[in-house]
Amino acid sequence: MARVIAVFNQKGGVGKTTTAMNVAAYLGMFGKRTLLIDFDSQFNATVGVGTKHAADETIYHALLGGKRPEETIKQTYLANLHIVPASSELAGALIELVNLPERELYLRRFVDTVRPHYDFIFVDLGPSLNLLTINGLLASDEVIVPIQCEYYSLEGLNQVLQTLELVKNNLGHDIKISGALLTMYDRRERLSREIAKEIRRRFPFNVYEVEIPRSVSLAEAPSFKKPIMLYAPQSPGALAYERLAHEIIRQGGEPIAAYSHVGAEDGEVPAAEATPQAYAPETAQAVLAKAEEPIYPEDPLPLILHYHEGA
Repeated sequence: MARVIAVFNQKGGVGKTTTAMNVAAYLGMFGKRTLLIDFDSQFNATVGVGTKHAADETIYHALLGGKRPEETIKQTYLANLHIVPASSELAGALIELVNLPERELYLRRFVDTVRPHYDFIFVDLGPSLNLLTINGLLASDEVIVPIQCEYYSLEGLNQVLQTLELVKNNLGHDIKISGALLTMYDRRERLSREIAKEIRRRFPFNVYEVEIPRSVSLAEAPSFKKPIMLYAPQSPGALAYERLAHEIIRQGGEPIAAYSHVGAEDGEVPAAEATPQAYAPETAQAVLAKAEEPIYPEDPLPLILHYHEGA
């Protein structure tokens, strides 16, 4: 059964799509059967991997248009990497789902149908906290939180943890935080180094060892409709995402493929010596100063969707 991993942060521009797309590509290269679900109405991941699909073959049509999963799952440049594309129509799902029963479980049903066929399923979520985000989190077992190495990222950490805690407590979904990922890191800048140090100190869960650097190649690759490994495989950004893929594999205690640009001389643990990282503690209650909130036992979604709007 696949590990289903959401890439989530309520702050935009932190590298969520870049991370989901490139980690999924490297896992596919390592021989892992990988599915990338573009669950953002901006559909950047769909464009970034160069997916060709008919107008009615998207995740929206799989959830609400009666399409079978095999009609919406598309092959990419890599043999082991498939994608379920998105389109701007996904924004309409926010309106259509509101009055439907069990509206927060539509993506989970789709994922449960296809997960026996994959080793990894990545869900690329948009930056807003809405019904689509809740669907993505409830469909996932784990979450990776990309955090940009800038001051405002520190301010948003508690918000991310509170959202995940609310999903866990009020919707009964035991989602695990696989780790925080430092993105847009520039070791030459003192601010980047200080922010990275502060995040490693303050974040109560795992923080991945690798930092994703600022990279022109990472910014250029989507315009060529390729993941970084096919556009500039020796660039610093490509090597960083390759190391991240190794870390994610080790978390699950799985063997690492022999083919890799990253070797022991680069600071990686050889596959034979790799050990799985322990998951972080089950809850973040010990580090969150949470205000008491009303409980909605019949329908907990209003609590989560409106929590950050001051309701």
